[in-house]
Formats: sequence, C-alpha cells, structure tokens
Amino acid sequence: MEWIIPFVVVLVIFVMITKKRVRAASQPADGQHRYRQRKALFTAAERSFLGVLDSIIDPTQHRIFGKVRVADLIEPEPNRNRSQWQKAFNRISAKHFDFVICNADDLTPLCAIELDDASHKQNSRAQRDELLKAVCEQAGLTLIRVPAKRGYQKADIEARLAEALAGVDKPQKEKPESVGRTSFDSEAEGGA
Repeated sequence: MEWIIPFVVVLVIFVMITKKRVRAASQPADGQHRYRQRKALFTAAERSFLGVLDSIIDPTQHRIFGKVRVADLIEPEPNRNRSQWQKAFNRISAKHFDFVICNADDLTPLCAIELDDASHKQNSRAQRDELLKAVCEQAGLTLIRVPAKRGYQKADIEARLAEALAGVDKPQKEKPESVGRTSFDSEAEGGA
C-alpha cells in the first residue's frame, strides 16, 4: 500500500512529460507559428452587403473588390526622407477597405466602402477610422461609411453609391508623371 502514492506521483510526472513532448512535436521545428485557413472571406454582414452591391452594380461599368489593402490604392507622397515615407506607409499598410468599386475598363478605384460594426465605437477603431478618412480625403478617394447590419435596403445603398460615383465616374485626364521621383516611390518602377 505504501507504494501507491509514489507510483501515482511517478505516473502524473510521466503523463505531464508526455503531454509536453506531444505539444512540442506538433510545433514546427524552426519555431515559427502555425497557420490555418479561415472559414470564410467575409462576415455575415459583409456577405449580405456584397449581395446588395452585386444587385446594384452594372458589371460592364464597375467591378467590386473585397478586403483591399489600403496601401494597394493609396501611397504616401514622395519624400526625400525615407524614414518619414516608411512611417507614413506603415500607418496604412496593414489596413484594408471592406469593398472597393473600380471602373470596369481600367480598374481605376472610384470609391472605397467601410462597414462600421460595433467595434468601430472602440477608441482604437475610431482612431483608425479617422486616419482612413484623412488619408482618403488627401488622396481624393471617396470613402463611404455604412453601418453594418444583417440586411440592407437596396434603395438606400443605391442612392449612396450613385451620389459617391457621380463625381468620379467620368473619364479622367491622365496625370503627368511627377519629376524627381525616388526609387521607393513606386513598387511598379522596380518591377515588383
């Protein structure tokens, strides 16, 4: 009977060591984090909103893109100070727009759409929203904010889109290429 307590202690230690080894074996050998695929690209509210956009947008005129990185549409103005440029780029590089409407012919971005769910009332999200508003205003990209809901009224969304696209949906003149650009001003120059 005296051997039961030491036996149980040894058994518990053995089980704990075995569990630790199994967990360590499931981690990649190089110590990097593991990844998994998400269940869906859009939330339920985003899917619902996309359905409304699909019913409104004429695919011969416009294209809809979802989860577009802000830095793929907007970049900081060229600056000789690489550090300042990088800091400005970093502020937008990890952010995305929920939807972007582009001209169907040349995929010129016409407007960005943000669905505002309850998280947008948090202070950090409010600061992010203010940053996106300011960045879009500076770049001349229309930003439409829509409260996230389970369902949307097609007529309401159609009216907001029509108003937003009215000023930007006309063909624009080509802008002259700026002079004195540095190599970090455009990824396209480097062939990336």
